[in-house]
Amino acid sequence: MNIDIHHHCTDFESYRSARVKSLFNVESGADVHIHADLPIENHDWKIGVIVGASGTGKTSIAQSVWSDVKIYNPIWTKHKPIIDDITPDQPFDHVTAALSSVGLGTVPAWLRPHHVLSNGEQFRANLARAVCEAPDRLIIDEFTSVVDRQIACIGAGAFAKTWRRNHGQVILATCHYDVLDWVEPDWIFDTNTGKFHGRLERRRPRFNLEIHQTNWRYWHLFEPHHYLKMPLMIAATNYVATVNGELVAHLAVSTRPGLIEARACRLVVMPEWQGAGVGLKFLNAVCEMWLQGQNRYDKALRTIFHTSHPALAAALRRDPKWTQISGKLIGDKASKGLKTKSKYGGHFRAVQGFRYLGADYD
Repeated sequence: MNIDIHHHCTDFESYRSARVKSLFNVESGADVHIHADLPIENHDWKIGVIVGASGTGKTSIAQSVWSDVKIYNPIWTKHKPIIDDITPDQPFDHVTAALSSVGLGTVPAWLRPHHVLSNGEQFRANLARAVCEAPDRLIIDEFTSVVDRQIACIGAGAFAKTWRRNHGQVILATCHYDVLDWVEPDWIFDTNTGKFHGRLERRRPRFNLEIHQTNWRYWHLFEPHHYLKMPLMIAATNYVATVNGELVAHLAVSTRPGLIEARACRLVVMPEWQGAGVGLKFLNAVCEMWLQGQNRYDKALRTIFHTSHPALAAALRRDPKWTQISGKLIGDKASKGLKTKSKYGGHFRAVQGFRYLGADYD
């Protein structure tokens, strides 16, 4: 596909325009010519990237590939939370799965309108909406331009992985080269060099996740991103995961009466790492440690885990190391404790329970 683009505007002759032409020896700024050769006619691809500096024609080239496709710019309702605004005709679980798959797994954010979200949350909400709408052809301009590079890379990788499950094609236009390895595109056109690259042997960057045993000292940093506000677990052993010293995830593990099983909860992944796949790997690693007796009781214990998060429950059902043991559609009636004034239950959460079987079941 040969693309030749000619943009033309008025050649102004004002005093300042004439002075600019004289100072910089520029005859005119009225004409822009862009040429690109994109051999993508076979349609055997899902993700293409146009990368290069600002003003080098990325948007114009993308629009020339599909003249009938507009730049993706979803319109959000100011008085609706994003959970209601994303494809309201689709099943609830489909929308929550999309939000989680692109890294927007912080449940409280689902209950806010798009315009009050942070830039990183808005970026991921837009990606989730694109995944749910799943058009045959999609163009996203300024891809990852408005977010910090950590969120950009993790979010780009999460979106690419999710988009490949769809049947459509997407062209991403970006100024940033750091997302290319995360996206692993089928082709790249570099507007800085004018060169086209087919599918390259790119590998998504790897990182080492370190696990540390601790107490509740770090919980206040993770708590704002957890969907429940409940008292701390009694006699819990806490774990945090870090990458190069940066806090990434948190988990607490306690035991059931009689030391018959362990019970894990308070699994939280920091927003900038959501979508990288660290949550389930971290949970599995800690549960395997307890199954091997690597705990303060020196006793091998299986771990049970309960969650209301639809995407996490679905991931646990897919993982052969876990088996589902319960699935309540609603909560219990509120009832007073025997010797205290505290109440338990009374919620409407669809709580699902799972038991860790071990790495041998993988």
